[in-house]
Amino acid sequence: MMLEIGLCLIREGFTMTAERLEKIFREILDILDIGIHIIKTNGDTVLYNSSMGKLERLVPANVIGKNLLEIFPSLNNETSTLLYVVNTGRPIVDRVQTYINFKGQKITTVNSTYPLKDGQKIIGAIEIAKDITKLKELSEKVAFLQSSSKENTKRKKEGHPFAKFTFDDIVGESKEIKKTISMAKKAAQTSSSILIYGETGTGKEMFAQSIHNASSRRNQPFIAQNCAAVPESLLEGILFGTVKGGFTGAIDRPGLFEEADGGTLFLDEINSMGANLQAKLLRVLQEGVIRRIGDTNIIPINARIIAAANENPIECTKNGTLRKDLFYRLAVVYIKIPPLRERKGDIYILTKYFIKNLNKTLGKNVIDVSHDVLKVFMEYEWLGNIRELENAIEGSMNMIVNESYIEIEHLPFYILEQCNQDGNYIYKDKNIENEDKLAKYIIPYNNQDAEDAYDIADSALDQVIDRIEKEIIVKTLDLYNGNITKTAEKLKIKRQTLQYKIKKYGLIL
Repeated sequence: MMLEIGLCLIREGFTMTAERLEKIFREILDILDIGIHIIKTNGDTVLYNSSMGKLERLVPANVIGKNLLEIFPSLNNETSTLLYVVNTGRPIVDRVQTYINFKGQKITTVNSTYPLKDGQKIIGAIEIAKDITKLKELSEKVAFLQSSSKENTKRKKEGHPFAKFTFDDIVGESKEIKKTISMAKKAAQTSSSILIYGETGTGKEMFAQSIHNASSRRNQPFIAQNCAAVPESLLEGILFGTVKGGFTGAIDRPGLFEEADGGTLFLDEINSMGANLQAKLLRVLQEGVIRRIGDTNIIPINARIIAAANENPIECTKNGTLRKDLFYRLAVVYIKIPPLRERKGDIYILTKYFIKNLNKTLGKNVIDVSHDVLKVFMEYEWLGNIRELENAIEGSMNMIVNESYIEIEHLPFYILEQCNQDGNYIYKDKNIENEDKLAKYIIPYNNQDAEDAYDIADSALDQVIDRIEKEIIVKTLDLYNGNITKTAEKLKIKRQTLQYKIKKYGLIL
């Protein structure tokens, strides 16, 4: 090919030096959209164009002059097509090759490799590589969309409910959760977009389903899609649909916007959606139409969008994971679900609720949790929120044989490890100095007379525990003359935790 180009230039009257001609050749090679790699018989690279560099994620300047096996250590004389052709003189045409470069990156190409000869002598080999990345992605997209289509059809045939939860299923009596439920009920009476913010495990989809079932769309579809569950290239086809011929293997298939027409489309973890797809979603919200991938026709849609984020949306707009204009368009109604640590008054209610349900599922007869376990539950952070609480109770009940109460020894190890490490609850320790002076502040919590001692009937449980904790800290500080380090050691908590609690309770040293 290069010889033909050179002869053509000379024939057309181009006069130039060999150096100039070589430069033109290299410029042409860099323009080509196919990768070219030439080696000598010893495996050293003499030519490596830009397209090959893009294909293999390598910088040509770092490859030229280096040995092939140095650049691709996973290859050898038998597995490398270039070295095979150099050693055998036999060309290889259109072979799919997968290998790992020195950066540990997996590369897949379709290669054609030919020997370079001077007369009968082999002086090297040339490999021409075609990038099939997009073709592979499209094939995977087709397979995924076809599979998804089958699942949707199966779901409809089986008559599965689109949304099963209502506001009656949301358990809690705290003022925080009641306020959130009230706001969600008001939002259900409108058709505006909603953005729900809540940490993982707070029940965002339960709220979304409850809003749908309390709305005028209750008899229409409720479709949910987690935006973090699939790559953006697949998510676009899932949301907008495809048309036959749009890309290789594409079929006529409606997207979720069309399936949710007349109902509600719930997009969870919207902050995980790519920027390009966020822009398309914004346009759908503004214009009320969609266009399937590969189609030129627009389709009007009437689906209410409820989006959810598991990270603070305001922070997401600052760090660029959520477009500001999309945030404003989605957050016409903004609902924040409080984490469990901010609604501790609901922990015991939820605990009893889960025990009751899990007794049926697991065939158990558990009555309640012990006082010690309840104290742990009240002090634990619950970073996984309600979902973590439910899983912890289920795990504990699996450890019960004939007992009627969940005890400390039944709790999952990770809860006990975290509590022991962070010192978020206190056990009576026989080795504590002056324990007799501390015992009266710890023991009443487990004493049958505790209710009278602390007026539990007139106080919320978390207030009672705060009162007990405050008194223990005050008396322990007094024992050690306000020494933070010694007090923290005896209470088995970190100094920072103790300082936080001192500030929390407004104690003056």
